Amino acid sequence: MAVNLLFYFFSCVLLASSLMIILSQNSIYSVLFLVLSFVSSSSILFLLECEYISLMFIIIYVGAIAVLFLFVVMMLDIKTIHLTKDSLKYFPFGSFLGIVFLIEILVAVPNTFESSNPYNTSFLLNHHLNWLSKLDYLTEIVSIGHLLYTDYVIQFLLSGNILLLATIGPVTLVLVRSIETPKKQVTFRQLSRTYGSVLFI
Repeated sequence: MAVNLLFYFFSCVLLASSLMIILSQNSIYSVLFLVLSFVSSSSILFLLECEYISLMFIIIYVGAIAVLFLFVVMMLDIKTIHLTKDSLKYFPFGSFLGIVFLIEILVAVPNTFESSNPYNTSFLLNHHLNWLSKLDYLTEIVSIGHLLYTDYVIQFLLSGNILLLATIGPVTLVLVRSIETPKKQVTFRQLSRTYGSVLFI
C-alpha cells in the first residue's frame, strides 16, 4: 500500500515538474524543475526495483548534465522569457502530438503485458527443476559492485582519474590570473643614477 502511494506521488511530481519545465518563464527555474523531474523518475525506477538505472539517472543526468545546464544558464545571464501570442500558436500542434502519443501507449500496453492467470497450471510439470538457480540472491547493485571492484578495478580507477582530470581542468582554465607585475618604486636606484643615465627633456 505504501509503495503504491509513493509511486503515485512521484508520478504526480514528475508530471507537474515536466509541465513546469515548459511553462516557467525563468530558465534557471526550468533547469531546477528538470532536476526535480529526474529525481522523481529515478525514484519511480527505484520503486520498480531497477536500482542501477535509477542511480545512473541521479549520477549522470542530475549530477552532470543538469548541473552543467544550471551553470551555463547562470553564466550566460539569460533574461526572463515572456510568453507571447507567437509562442502560444504551437500549443494546438503540441497537444495533438501528446494525444496521439497517449493513444499509442494505451493501445500498446495492454497487448504487451499479459494478465497473470491464477489457474494456470502449466508450470506444474513432472520434470526436474533447479529452484536454487531461480532464486535471486544478489541485486543489480551488488552484482555490478562485485564486478567493478574485482574484475574491472583497473578500468574503474582509470575512469575515475579521467573524470577527476575533466573536473579539475576547466577550473584551472577558468581561473583568471593577473599577468601584470605590480609597479614598485626603488628609491635607492633612483638616487644612485649617474649623469649619463639621466634623460633631460
